[in-house]
Amino acid sequence: MIWLGIETANAPLSVAVVRDGTVVAEIVQNIKLTHSVGAMSAIEKVLATAGVQAKDIDVIAVSEGPGSYTGVRIGVTLAKTLAWTLQKPLVGVSSLQALAANSSLYNGLICPIFDARRGNVYAAVYQGVMLTEIIKDKHMAIEELLTKLQAMEVPILFVGADVDVFWDTIVAALGEKAQRAPLSHQLPRASEVIRLAIQQELPSIEATHHFVPQYQRIAEAEANWLKEQKHE
Repeated sequence: MIWLGIETANAPLSVAVVRDGTVVAEIVQNIKLTHSVGAMSAIEKVLATAGVQAKDIDVIAVSEGPGSYTGVRIGVTLAKTLAWTLQKPLVGVSSLQALAANSSLYNGLICPIFDARRGNVYAAVYQGVMLTEIIKDKHMAIEELLTKLQAMEVPILFVGADVDVFWDTIVAALGEKAQRAPLSHQLPRASEVIRLAIQQELPSIEATHHFVPQYQRIAEAEANWLKEQKHE
């Protein structure tokens, strides 16, 4: 079975092809190139490198959020378009869980973090190779996350390029319990998106129509509009 994986939930970009459980080709990059420009060309390149034509793809896996509104939207739109055009199943995976999967062998808790700005984060907590969910994906203040983690008496591994933004605050709250993943684990990988998707039951082709991003919060423009309506 041939899988195509797409990960564009934040600034990094990753696309992979997995055939019968083996990673055939993968792109992982973190450069200043918008996904609207780079994502489709990366898909074309990884397919060509793997010697796979679009019609050969059996299943498409995509990181469904949370993360950047634009990044999540582009990845999901590309995945849905390809899935429906090719009439192949589409499987969504949490972008936080996909990032945590880089460090699934860690003997402790794994906390992937995306910067949601203004002192907020998208975060979750997982444990073990199977990435058992300890704290669900959530948009919250960094202080709220750290309060939850202070009650946990085990080491906590923080994963993600955005950990830099909050590291001093994290160490001040957690001390030696706080650890950082190595740099090779900081970027999400589309091959991990596929690995997690393989563990799910394949949806029907028709389910593609109803597939939606998991933003975990409404857009700022929508929030402002709702605030104005309430005020009126």
